[in-house]
Amino acid sequence: MFGNIAKRLAGKTILITGASAGIGKATAEGFTEASNGNIKLVLCARRLEKLDVLKIELTKKYPNLKVYPAVLDVSKIDTIEPFLKSLPTEFAIIDVLVNNAGKALGLDPIGTIEEKDVETMFKTNVLGMIQLTQLVVKDMKKRNHGDIIQLGSVAGRNPYPGGGIYCATKAALRSFTHVLREELINTKVRIIEIEPGNVESDEFSLTRFKGDKERAAKVYANTVPLTQEDIAEVIVFTAFQKREHCYCGNFDFWYGPGFCIPYIQR
Repeated sequence: MFGNIAKRLAGKTILITGASAGIGKATAEGFTEASNGNIKLVLCARRLEKLDVLKIELTKKYPNLKVYPAVLDVSKIDTIEPFLKSLPTEFAIIDVLVNNAGKALGLDPIGTIEEKDVETMFKTNVLGMIQLTQLVVKDMKKRNHGDIIQLGSVAGRNPYPGGGIYCATKAALRSFTHVLREELINTKVRIIEIEPGNVESDEFSLTRFKGDKERAAKVYANTVPLTQEDIAEVIVFTAFQKREHCYCGNFDFWYGPGFCIPYIQR
């Protein structure tokens, strides 16, 4: 029965942003394992050296796996279209887009948030995501096939003090995704949003607190948070479902105080 998973993923080209660490890296590992390496991965991030190491690790275990690591900083909006046009022919047709890249910076109350942090979060979490999605979805609509998987957050529906900008970016992602899903409801392009709660990953809190390990560790103190592997597992699960399946409700995955709600719509 579970052999069908690898068959459904076989030969697909999957583009993952923010793939050098955290949920993005775990997602690349998850897709590789689920497909037995019979896929093509376009791994994007700002740090090419980390992507190269990940490629070596994955292809060592799965020699048939095809990986194209490339530098892409989604906050640099003007570079996204040239990046897509530069993809080798073998990797140019995207079957699954995982919009994972994103960040939170600080916990400053409104009125004291640095302008640079506001700009960086909106460019990374919203504007870059929208630009990449608009470009990729054009081809998916022409082919009437594809999956777009959005990494949202419960922060987009339940904002919290200190998260004025980050929560706003995830609310924007949620609204954009909802509209996209409604516009494509009668097609075979699936729009999926994953909304994790508290997730302990390689770098998210370290980035938020700009390298302060002590403050980053306190985020997870006295909790049982989700892990990056938990979220990757849900992402991969949504992608290998039968094309005919349409989930109009939601799934709740509870791990202590953290939770994850994937919305899947055909």
